[in-house]
Amino acid sequence: MAEKNYRLCISCRKTANRNQLWRVVRTFPHRQVQLDEGMGRSAYLCQTAECLKMAQKKDRLSKALRTRVSTDIYQTLAKRLEKNTS
Repeated sequence: MAEKNYRLCISCRKTANRNQLWRVVRTFPHRQVQLDEGMGRSAYLCQTAECLKMAQKKDRLSKALRTRVSTDIYQTLAKRLEKNTS
């Protein structure tokens, strides 16, 4: 039986512990998209440049969250990635 803390990356479809993934949330009822916190529909991404690039190129966050995701979210995730690799 699978443990509850595992989630699927929307980009590469890899299963990982949710602590190893970025969480993007569409809050309810305002449909705002934010990172890490909040209640609502969630999508998860691996913390890699490849997954981030593919998610942005194919607009996977918007599709998974069923709302428009601004480029600010992708830029924030890219900055996080730079901090982790430095």
